[in-house]
Amino acid sequence: MSEMDDLRARLAALEAEVDRLREESAATRTMAAMADRDSAEVRSSLRGHTQVLNAIREDQVAQRQTVAQLAAAVGALVAGQVEHTRILEAHSSTLEQLVAGQTAILEELRRPKS
Repeated sequence: MSEMDDLRARLAALEAEVDRLREESAATRTMAAMADRDSAEVRSSLRGHTQVLNAIREDQVAQRQTVAQLAAAVGALVAGQVEHTRILEAHSSTLEQLVAGQTAILEELRRPKS
């Protein structure tokens, strides 16, 4: 083989290698673009999840405050019922005394006079 044939063969091999490298480079760029798109989708999804979690947290804070207010209101109602029960018991005792007094008066009135 002559030197020129050797150079032509080497040039053909080099051109084939360059073509192969170009194809690999294009495939690599395509894969990089796909990976970039995938990571953008993941970031977008994570932002959505973060927004949902923040909304849930805000709802829980508001619900916690509402439950605390309701607990205070129920506590006040229970305290009121305890006080009303005490008052009713006192009135009941007074009424029992009045009934006993009225019964004694009726018995006295029904008794024949001598």
